[in-house]
Amino acid sequence: MRIRLSFWLHYFFIVLFFLSCKIGPDPEQELEKIENEVEILPPGELYGDLFYDVQNKEIFEDSKTFVDVVPQQNVGLIRQRYNMLNDTSVTAVSDFVEQHFKIPGDEISFETDSSSINNHIAALWSVLKRPSDERISGTLIPLPNPYIVPGGRFREIYYWDSYFTMLGLEVDGEVETIQNMVDNFAYLIYEYGFIPNGNRTYYLGRSQPPFFAMMVKTLADAKTIEVLPKYLAELETEYNFWMDGTGRLENKKEYRRVVQMTDGEILNRYWDDNATPRPESYREDIKTAEIAVSKDPQLSKEEVYRDLRAGAESGWDFSSRWLEKGSNGKFDLSTIHTTDIVPVDLNSLLYNLEMTISEAAGIMGNSEKSEAFKLKAEKRKKAILKYHWNEEEGYFMDYNFRKSRQTSQFSLAGVYPLFFEVATDEQAGRVSAKIENMFLKPGGLVTTPYNTGEQWDAPNGWAPLQWLAIKGLQNYGNIDLANKIKSRWLKLNKDVYGRTYKMLEKYNVEDLSKESGGGEYPTQDGFGWTNGVYQKLSSGK
Repeated sequence: MRIRLSFWLHYFFIVLFFLSCKIGPDPEQELEKIENEVEILPPGELYGDLFYDVQNKEIFEDSKTFVDVVPQQNVGLIRQRYNMLNDTSVTAVSDFVEQHFKIPGDEISFETDSSSINNHIAALWSVLKRPSDERISGTLIPLPNPYIVPGGRFREIYYWDSYFTMLGLEVDGEVETIQNMVDNFAYLIYEYGFIPNGNRTYYLGRSQPPFFAMMVKTLADAKTIEVLPKYLAELETEYNFWMDGTGRLENKKEYRRVVQMTDGEILNRYWDDNATPRPESYREDIKTAEIAVSKDPQLSKEEVYRDLRAGAESGWDFSSRWLEKGSNGKFDLSTIHTTDIVPVDLNSLLYNLEMTISEAAGIMGNSEKSEAFKLKAEKRKKAILKYHWNEEEGYFMDYNFRKSRQTSQFSLAGVYPLFFEVATDEQAGRVSAKIENMFLKPGGLVTTPYNTGEQWDAPNGWAPLQWLAIKGLQNYGNIDLANKIKSRWLKLNKDVYGRTYKMLEKYNVEDLSKESGGGEYPTQDGFGWTNGVYQKLSSGK
């Protein structure tokens, strides 16, 4: 009996051991889980000293190149190997990077065999399309559905670019692609509580101009209005992201992206949750901060980094909108103060978001929520007209809440109240006159009338701003000026394509014999939002 009991006890423990092995964590799965957790990090944390050495030693001409590399081995192992490297000369670091990473380049051709610009663009959609991402790869945040990238050095989605890209996708019948992209943005809202600047880990501190509501409307136009309520939860989540901190404004003027105005109204500004150099523009930001602090010792580098990042959240990186004039009378990037400014474009977009939530809630039958958001929109509209309209100049301007006055810089951001029909008829008429006299050039509309060397200033024109201005003018019946802008812009696009077979990110609208320029990188080819706006404008739809 004792022997038999001993046998069964022994057997019981053997069975228990094997069961525990089966139901316990799979070591390989756990390793993969750990690797994935580690990789959801910005480049400085992901690659450690290697990141800083690559950027500081200028291994690549473009700071964005290294932050987009694809690790060919376990990142922890790569980091460990680099820490053991005795030679950290430029040559040694460069060799190490080439051995351990796939380096992105210009290996993708944006040329087609079509002499027709419309056919060329239609053919480019498949070139610019990326499949759904299987897993995290370096800094890339994986997306569940296929998507369109802008092109060139922009190898990932960009938030506000995507709306203008969708305009062309709709014309070309790419409704499924629009659906996939909208669902990707909904996924990002669900995962992170907002839509990042792009699907990279180094963009997780900021968003971009909130065009998600316009994307959903574009999808609804292509399908049915019943699409709107399907994304109500995501629209509200994005709204809460922009309005976060409203309850903290009783004893202070601002918190994150919300600002309490002089008479208690709540408006918004651009922001970034980080106050460090942007990894994708690391060297450039350090240089800008050093210059800024040398001129104003009371300023901290962290303040400069935050303002540079907030400028990137605006999509206008960079522009005289965010700058002051230096002692030489010229705009200087080291004077950047984006977070002091309540921008007219952002608040017009948030007015539209509030109205879209109201409409979606109404379709669902939630009249209480619909009325609540309609009231929010009406309050914001009044505030936009109060703080952004300049009666003397007859134009919508940004507002510096630190100085309790409007900025003096004119920009095409002033067309947003026309696009979203916030302006009165009289205001729209005066804005139209200013656009024709100050902004209209041989190739379309210039972004600002100031030639600063920054890419969101003269002499450059950008597709999204042409679209917003043209539609805004049409909304108020100024068809002749709208058509004049449209014809000049389309002709410029077509002429440049005829010479180069390229669709560019931006164009010189003042001297049609020259290419665009300025900013931190060369003009890019591809190009998502230029393609989208061209298809939409040339279709007549």
